[in-house]
Parts: sequence; structure tokens; C-alpha cells
Amino acid sequence: MPSNSTRSDKGKQNPLVEEARRMSQERQKSYREKALKIHPWICARCGRDFRGKKLRELTVHHKDHNHDNNPSDGSNWELLCIYCHDNEHSRYLVEEWYNEGSTGSERLPTGTYKPFANLRDLMKDKT
Repeated sequence: MPSNSTRSDKGKQNPLVEEARRMSQERQKSYREKALKIHPWICARCGRDFRGKKLRELTVHHKDHNHDNNPSDGSNWELLCIYCHDNEHSRYLVEEWYNEGSTGSERLPTGTYKPFANLRDLMKDKT
């Protein structure tokens, strides 16, 4: 059972977390509405059309991945369907992971097994 101090700390965090979520949702709603007015309702990657009920599947992607960078001209936004948006962020995470080791730190190889290491020795016995 959690202590009373843990309960009171958790109680203090909830209003802060709720406020942050509310502000994020309001910010997202405002730039989404602006992006939908500026850009055509098609996915910038796959080209699918999202008129009518499908419009909810069209999301705003921040080209620089900074959700606070929302210029009024929409230059940092592109409309992507939920599938292409997910793919874009997955690609970004993979790129970040691969570039992480290129800052001078040595990375160990992901695979250490060398299946042909003793091939020369094995071939000597066959000849």
C-alpha cells in the first residue's frame, strides 16, 4: 500500500499533467484547423484523398518534428494519413538510432557470430 506522501504527491501531479494535456490538445486543435485550411485534403506521401468522414484520418506532421514550431504560413506542416504519419515517425526513430553512434563513440557490432571464420580450415581437409 502506498504511503500518504506518495498519494499526496500523486494528487499534486495530476492537475499539472491534466493541464499540460489540455494545453497540448488545444494547441494541436488550433494548428490542425489552420493546416486543413491551407493544405489540400490529401496525404502528402501516398496521395489518398480524405474528404468527408475520412478527414479524421488525416493528421498534421511537423516536418522538423518540433510540435511547438507552428508558423502561420504552414511551412512546417504537411498533412499525412495516419499510416504514413506513423511510418514517418518510425523512420525518424530508426535514423536517430543509427546516427546515435556516429558522434565519435564506438559501437559494438550487432552481430558477433562469424559463420565462415573457419571455412579455410574446413576446405583444407576437403582438397
